[in-house]
Amino acid sequence: MQIEASQAFTLPFPGSHEEALAFMQDPARSLSGVTFLRDLQADAEGIRAVLLVNVPLLGEIDLPLSSRLVKTPRGARLEAQSLDGERAWIELNGEGMAAESELHYAFRFIAHIELPSAEKWGGAAFEKMVRAAAERTLTRLARELPEGITRSMAG
Repeated sequence: MQIEASQAFTLPFPGSHEEALAFMQDPARSLSGVTFLRDLQADAEGIRAVLLVNVPLLGEIDLPLSSRLVKTPRGARLEAQSLDGERAWIELNGEGMAAESELHYAFRFIAHIELPSAEKWGGAAFEKMVRAAAERTLTRLARELPEGITRSMAG
């Protein structure tokens, strides 16, 4: 099963263009205020983290993610890295551009969740429940991302 959410946004940056570019190219700094990422490990190479999806009856499902950071002349790009051996994971791709005193972002989250075959009604209902929970989580995360990056600027 794959579930997708996207978010594009622009934020004002309280500094020079050079400072905005440096902020965008430093994921440890620019993602420090993003509270929905657990176990965040960010450096010049990229990011690794875990997203939690709360599924009724099952509790929280850990969805790890790993994205490589590619610095560009105008910003940075996150390229999702596949996580072999995981039954559930997040593919995170993103593009950021610093333009004068603004930061422009576009992110795309794709949750990959491997479920057992849903041949019976109970299996199909379970799959719908997992899909709904994952969709709600990804949509919420995409909505909260601008707030988290804004907190990072203040920190």
